[in-house]
Amino acid sequence: QVQLVQSGGGSVQPGGSLKLSCVASGYAYRLYSDHGCMAWFRQAPGKLREVVATLYIGGDDTYYSDSVKDRFTIAPDIDKDTWSLQMSRMKPEDTAEYYCAAVFGADCSGRTYSQQFNYWSQGTQVTVTS
Repeated sequence: QVQLVQSGGGSVQPGGSLKLSCVASGYAYRLYSDHGCMAWFRQAPGKLREVVATLYIGGDDTYYSDSVKDRFTIAPDIDKDTWSLQMSRMKPEDTAEYYCAAVFGADCSGRTYSQQFNYWSQGTQVTVTS
């Protein structure tokens, strides 16, 4: 099994920044920690869960949705067991519940749907409001 525990989130004013982090652990993660896809998703009230960004663990391939491109950055942190989402120049429409997700033993090619990930964090609320 794999456990994903995320931290960060909260409230910020428009134009501000927040950082989310996700720590992975567990037996399956240790087996496939060099070959997998980590993602951040978000879900606003009344809307479908949507992908924000993906990162291939075995390299530096990344994907960003058009709505966050050039504002958000997904990256591994130094200890390699943590992935972060740095959110900058935030907008009210970024308000949502954010989740990190992962699939191991696979790359990120074409992975932009929640059904393609089988490990999920608990979620955290991000609110952008003045």
